[in-house]
Amino acid sequence: MKQAYKIFLFIICFISLKPVQAQDPEFTQFYANPLYLNPAFAGSNICPRITMNYRNQWPGISGTYVTTSISADRFVYGIKSGIGILVMNDRAGQGTLNTTNISGIYSYQWRPTRSFAINVGFQATYGQKKIDWSKLTFGDMIDDRRGFVKNTEEIPGRSQRSFVDISAGAVGFSKRFFIGFAAHHLNEPDEGLIYSSKLPRKYTAHAGAIIPVGDKNSETTISPNILYQQQQDFRQLNLGVYITKGSLVGGLWYRNQDSFIVLLGLQHGIFKIGYSYDVTVSKLTNATAGSHEVSLGMQFTCKKPKPKYRPGVCPSF
Repeated sequence: MKQAYKIFLFIICFISLKPVQAQDPEFTQFYANPLYLNPAFAGSNICPRITMNYRNQWPGISGTYVTTSISADRFVYGIKSGIGILVMNDRAGQGTLNTTNISGIYSYQWRPTRSFAINVGFQATYGQKKIDWSKLTFGDMIDDRRGFVKNTEEIPGRSQRSFVDISAGAVGFSKRFFIGFAAHHLNEPDEGLIYSSKLPRKYTAHAGAIIPVGDKNSETTISPNILYQQQQDFRQLNLGVYITKGSLVGGLWYRNQDSFIVLLGLQHGIFKIGYSYDVTVSKLTNATAGSHEVSLGMQFTCKKPKPKYRPGVCPSF
């Protein structure tokens, strides 16, 4: 009974009887999911790369967000460009509301100088949003004594909507410094199930540096970073730092007076795995139980990059 009531309150946010504006799922291991952050990262590592990400946001509240993604990308010398594919699924309300996106990504590298390169990327996405009306509960189903036992007279509406979404981005990088910008949902597709619900444009700016500690061949580096995102009225500023020593990576981020992000990663051979936890410091602290995120990446080897092309530089997680 208590769990059903929580799900009912949660889902009502999505189907309120007025036009609404949606918001993107997020991953806090930004660079462990590079194609989701910025399409210009497609092929940035030259050799083939596969990334997998799992995020459970606010597990302390019944029926919240579980988001997963998988992507693959590489640079193709035959077309002098990077290509990638990204699949993302977001489940809300214990699978009551599901969003699945499949994206094809293309990027082109331009080197204005020998020490600086710019990747420009474009992304086309086919998306589908579904709602399972059988999992919803309504006010006319409530019995004063027995709870949700009556049949509802509500008439189910549309159960799914498909849409096409266009995004673009750019990343500039040297050997130790990088800066990027991305604009997602340029066409603001309508993903509403009852009334119109356009997906607002999302703008992302990110920058950072990788600084060796000691001599230039040191295995220890410090990487200060900044990331800013805006989607309609939602604004988010992230400030953080990564410390890498050999195969170990640690990170700490501060986000919008809302949470701290603690990260631990391990890189060995072609594999890298990371775990991060969002420590909520707002009034939601006790209720949400934070957010957990796990990433797994595989960076394959290939022929040494041709001098004309420069592998991208950015943190691993």
